[in-house]
This record gives sequence, structure tokens and C-alpha cells, in this order.
Amino acid sequence: MKAIVVERGENTPSLIETPVPEPADGEALVRTLRVGIDGTDFEVLNGNHGGFPAGDDHQIIGHEAVGVVEDPNGTGLENGQLVVPTVRRPPEGSNEYFERGEPDMAPPGTYLERGIDGAHGFMSEYFTSPEEYLVTIPDEFAETGILVEPMSNTVKALEHAFASRSMFDWSPETALVLGNGPLGLLTLAMLDQTVERSYCLGRRDRPDPTIDIIDELGATYVDSRETPVSEIADVHEPVDFVYEATGYAKHAFETVEALAPNGVGVLLGIPEDWTFDIDGGRLHREIVLENKVILGSVNSHLRHFESAKESLARVPDWFTDDIITDVFSPINAEQALSSGNNRIKTVIEFDTR
Repeated sequence: MKAIVVERGENTPSLIETPVPEPADGEALVRTLRVGIDGTDFEVLNGNHGGFPAGDDHQIIGHEAVGVVEDPNGTGLENGQLVVPTVRRPPEGSNEYFERGEPDMAPPGTYLERGIDGAHGFMSEYFTSPEEYLVTIPDEFAETGILVEPMSNTVKALEHAFASRSMFDWSPETALVLGNGPLGLLTLAMLDQTVERSYCLGRRDRPDPTIDIIDELGATYVDSRETPVSEIADVHEPVDFVYEATGYAKHAFETVEALAPNGVGVLLGIPEDWTFDIDGGRLHREIVLENKVILGSVNSHLRHFESAKESLARVPDWFTDDIITDVFSPINAEQALSSGNNRIKTVIEFDTR
């Protein structure tokens, strides 16, 4: 079968031929339809995140996948069923996080991540997976199912935000999404049914397809070159919820200034090391006196995927049509995994339903 990999010592993808995997007991064989590309894939290619499977000289990349069950292999799945795989897997043996059904809360070193850290991903014609890590989805999601995984991360982030305010009645009316990439736009679309007013921060000039989507969703585009995060409360309004998807380290601290009293900021970006000056005393004071919360969120699990299916069903067709901008075949993997000015969500298509 064809597989897209990164080889040790390289930082560009390669298309290789490798045997079709044999499903073990409790695993199903899945024929891959589509795999989405996101920022983590570029970090893996560049060697900035994750690691190779033990003993292998290459790693099959890709973690946002949708496929069709080719061989149920005695599992409870059915031949031809459409599925989306989760990302985290237990290392040799299990541990308390997987046994509790909370692998998304496991600390580094206690899990593997398909296509990212220590395990092969899904960017191949076939993959295998235990039944418990495959989420069934409707047939109409054959082309858009790759959005379930990133949307599940937002589901978890929102779950944790509301959990942090569970001791009182928190009903956010305003939200700010930092980042107008695919994850930011997906989150903006999901928040459309949760808040009354939303803002999305980016660094692009009009005309631009991401700004067009922001406008169509009824949100307000904020150009960070004109209005930095620390000034949004003054220029627009303090917001109840901030979703950070930029990996820009200063945003973690500027979020405190953008929040309204009782507000929550959730950080999902992963920045590189960067030392800079902040007024720590003032930010500390704001957090305490105005009852603000800053928390981090990474990965997601089954209940978040299940909820993400419902969120995807509520997103209008025009949105999914506009956000999936580029579809490549595996033979054009290097082109797919390069930057493009007008790209939003790039997909590699191995097969059709």
C-alpha cells in the first residue's frame, strides 16, 4: 500500500510502498478515505514535536482521518461502516488514564499518539485500530469527517472552560478566537450557537478567504497588527471566553487583559521557548480580583469525538465547502505538505466512499 512518511534525518514527506497491516485480535482493518493536514504535521516533519515509533526508521504521519471498515475482524463494527480514529494509544501495557477512559488527561510519557509521537499515523491506504478507538460517523461525513478530530479538541476545551465555572451560573455572551487558521475557524463556527457576539484575531489583509468566512459567520475580524490582544477590551469589549490557537506565547498573558470579569481563557497553541518581559504583578492581580481563569487543554477522547459529530452536523454546508480548500492525491504529498497563501484546510484523499 501507499503511505506518506517522514524518514529519520529528513524534514520532507516521502511516498513509500509498505505492506497492508494485519489487524490483531480486537482490531479492524480500515480503508482510508481522507486525511487532514494541520500545524502538528508540520511540527512532526520538522522534528519539533513527537517522535518515531521504536525501532523504525520512518513514521507514517497524519492524525485527522476518516475511513471505511474494510475488515471488521470479529469486532462489533460492520463492513463498510464509516469511522474516525482517535489519536492517543496506550504504550506497552495500559495505565490508569486509559483504564479510566481518560487518555487525553495522561501526562507525557504515558501514551503514544498516532502519526505524532511513537506510533504510525493514518496517512496510508489502510490502517488498523482497536474497536474502542474508532468512532462511527454518518455516511454523509465521508468528505468532511476529517474535521471531527480538530473539532473534538474544541469540544474538550469548552467542556473544561464550563467546568471551571461550574460553581456558579456562567453564561458567556462574548468570545474571542485567537487565530484564523482551520482550528480557529472551526471553533468560531461552533461558538456561533453558544455566544451572542464573537471576534476572531488574525494577521491578514483583505481580500482573504478566512476573513470572508469570519464575516459570513457574523463575527468581527480583528487585525492584530492594528489591535493587539491586550487592547481588544478597550477597542471592542472585554470578552467572556478566549480560545487561543496561535502558539504565540505572549497571547497567553495578553488573554488575561482581554477577558471580562469571571472570564475564561483556554490555551491550545504550543509555543517555542521565548523569554520576554511581562507585568506579572498586574496580571496576577487581575486574575484574583476579577475572578479570571487561564487553563491549558490538549487532545480529546471518545465523548469529545461523539459531541464533535453533532457539532459538525450543525455546521452549514457552505462552511465546510469553504474551509476545505485543497484536496491532493498521495502522489502529490510534498505539494500538499507545503504552504499555500490561499489554503485553509488541506486534505490528502486516498479513496472515495
